[in-house]
Amino acid sequence: MGRNLQTGGRLRPVDLAREHGLSTQAVRNYEEDGILPAAGRTPHGYRVYTPLHAGALRAFLALVPAHGHQTATSIMRAVNQGAVDEAFRLIDESHAQLLDDRRTLRAVESALRDLEPATAPEPGGMFIGPLAGKLGIRPATLRKWERAGLVHPRRDPRTGYRVYDEAAVRDARLAHQLRRGGYLLDQIAPLIAQVRAAGGLEPLKAALRDWHSRLSARGRAMLTGAADLEAYLRERG
Repeated sequence: MGRNLQTGGRLRPVDLAREHGLSTQAVRNYEEDGILPAAGRTPHGYRVYTPLHAGALRAFLALVPAHGHQTATSIMRAVNQGAVDEAFRLIDESHAQLLDDRRTLRAVESALRDLEPATAPEPGGMFIGPLAGKLGIRPATLRKWERAGLVHPRRDPRTGYRVYDEAAVRDARLAHQLRRGGYLLDQIAPLIAQVRAAGGLEPLKAALRDWHSRLSARGRAMLTGAADLEAYLRERG
């Protein structure tokens, strides 16, 4: 089907490669992977590309920063196989994931804003009962959060009781806010892991600003990718 769609001028692999700073081998690999439609061949067996292939390559390279390499590849394969609805489904899933990422970011920001100003940590930490009372939850809830990896209290070496240091209290407070926002434990765990990796809430704020920038860049890349894909679809007729 690819050969029947090829119209217009003849292009060499190097012509497609130069436009995007690629190697000719990369262009051939893209064709073999189904990202480009099948190329025609000269009587001597050399590949012959057309403006249609150039449009496919532009569309793919625009889709990568928007949807990731794997999804962009699947989108182009679906289009080249005539399964346009499948390509649209993949794009819809990617948009849904971006929306979910935005909701998660808002939930984290809201949880950080809603945290009460931190009081001076109690010397030696807090036991489970007083902390549960401070949060307005049951001790069993804190134990459940511990099993889910949300909080990591240490054990008193003499009594074996759980002791929540400043970091553990912070994690419990953040988990409490996110649970109030309707988030499940398996959704909260990676967020609290980010807080720990950042070294606390203040460093996390810089990470959240970067997260905002990355989501905005991805949203804009989706617009660019959609425009180039639409142009390719028009070329295909």
